Amino acid sequence: MNWLSAVEHLRRQRMEGVLVTVVSVRGHAPRDAGAKMVISADNTWDSIGGGNLEQEAIEAARSMIAGGESTPLSISSRLTEHAPARHGVQCCGGEVTLLLEPLAVVEAVAIFGMGHVGTELARLLARHDLELHLVDSRSGYVDPVRLQPVTTDTPATVHLHHAPVPELVMRELPPGAHVLVMTHDHAEDAALVDVALRTTGLGSIGLIGSSAKWTRLSKRLAGQGHSPADLSRVQTPIGLPELTGKDPATIAVSVAASLLITFERDRAARQAPGRTAGRRPAPSTAPEPRTATHDTEGVQR
Repeated sequence: MNWLSAVEHLRRQRMEGVLVTVVSVRGHAPRDAGAKMVISADNTWDSIGGGNLEQEAIEAARSMIAGGESTPLSISSRLTEHAPARHGVQCCGGEVTLLLEPLAVVEAVAIFGMGHVGTELARLLARHDLELHLVDSRSGYVDPVRLQPVTTDTPATVHLHHAPVPELVMRELPPGAHVLVMTHDHAEDAALVDVALRTTGLGSIGLIGSSAKWTRLSKRLAGQGHSPADLSRVQTPIGLPELTGKDPATIAVSVAASLLITFERDRAARQAPGRTAGRRPAPSTAPEPRTATHDTEGVQR
């Protein structure tokens, strides 16, 4: 597998890595400028020339992965018999500069309910580099033609799911996926939140609606065996408290902004000491502050 295929492989597998590029060469070196390799926590693909140079790059890359580093790193190495060499002497005589670029695992978001709010939200989120799952029990609402502005020429990787039983999609979501429930049917909302709470490894769980809706729904969920700690994982209302408008575009902006704040918090957590190298740490199950005030009871979704 060459370096480009390796980058795609890591993205599909949702694993972190580092792309190493030989950016400049002075004198003689094993590889010319432009050579690349990819390094993960437990594997490598392609080569920048082997020997001490490559081994030092592998160790630096894995340190970046373990530390959750998001900033590229530049390393210069002299390939002479007098240069420090912990992994064998390279006497090519030149000097090589490497650029190590982190390959982060992109965020994943699932929107259940592609009505007015869901569609507006998808348009905003599709402009970010993330994995976006759009789900609806009604086939026309996830029609590729209808959602062409979301799926065409956008950075996001978009998956469309027509699912008469949308709860089944919940089990297929990648680890750490953030779930937003905003369907046209309160009974469908209840079923989705129930399954989300029973699905391990998800990120945040958000539910559109008013506090009155949550009062009714939380009683129903408690009757299905969910504890107060379980229910506290559900963020509702969703969005930012400063934006109180009820039109779909305003709600979508509010929810997208709140989600981006969550992404930043998660990135900070991944850079904290003690994380596991290679894959994302398990998402926190601590409840998010319920700060939004959108009363969307009656808003057409």
